[in-house]
Amino acid sequence: MNPSPIASQAGVMDRIEEILAAPDAALASGLSAVAQELLGLGETIIARWIEAQGGIPTQERWEGFRVLALQRQGAKGDPSFNACRETCRELVYHRNLVVLDPGHPEVAHRLRLAAMVARHLALFIDGKLAIAGLGAFCCSSRPLREREDVRPAEILQA
Repeated sequence: MNPSPIASQAGVMDRIEEILAAPDAALASGLSAVAQELLGLGETIIARWIEAQGGIPTQERWEGFRVLALQRQGAKGDPSFNACRETCRELVYHRNLVVLDPGHPEVAHRLRLAAMVARHLALFIDGKLAIAGLGAFCCSSRPLREREDVRPAEILQA
């Protein structure tokens, strides 16, 4: 699957918001297409990061998904980019839930969760593009581990 043709950040966010606002019936009428589109939006988001770093986004797949290969490519040379690895995996997970069980009673809710994950990914990448190093401490306690003067009891009270 190639990335979505929506290349601009505003276009990506607008499309995600449309999906979030869509009535359940509208989502149910094109479940697989919407799930694939959200995955494509994730690819577009990550590809923007790679291009901004002077790279050429890969067409390869990792574990069957291009978005995961793009995330791996984007993380090379920038360990802080690993903060979005689980977000990419979660996007794949929600896509799989929808595609593999389209009759599930919560399928519209699952699509909305996927859209929220895609929005989170877009906001993270947009932040990284705006502020170098953003995400270096995301989802970790690295600042606490690096401070020698902090004892475990002080960490729990913080």
